Amino acid sequence: MSEPAEVEIHDNPDEDRYEVRAGGELAGFAVYRPGDGIWAYTHTEIGERFEGRGLASQLIRYALEDMRARGLSVLPRCPFVRGYIERHPDPYLELVPPGERARFGLPA
Repeated sequence: MSEPAEVEIHDNPDEDRYEVRAGGELAGFAVYRPGDGIWAYTHTEIGERFEGRGLASQLIRYALEDMRARGLSVLPRCPFVRGYIERHPDPYLELVPPGERARFGLPA
């Protein structure tokens, strides 16, 4: 049985996305649109070969933690990001401005 590939996640501001790499290979990404104090997440994609390993969840957790560290808010336009926040409201719901939550089906 082979060892799991090392996972690396980083922001790639030149492409407006966070990227996840497994074993040095690009496995997926989460696209964002930066704004003034609030970033919109529009799309998350994991390559077919890398599905089922939890990489999308690791990627979004990393991105949301980075938003918190930068003092930024989030608009979860991407269904995966929105679903992740729904499944983990504590501590991530607070990153979505209260006035925007209903628009995404999130609790106020």
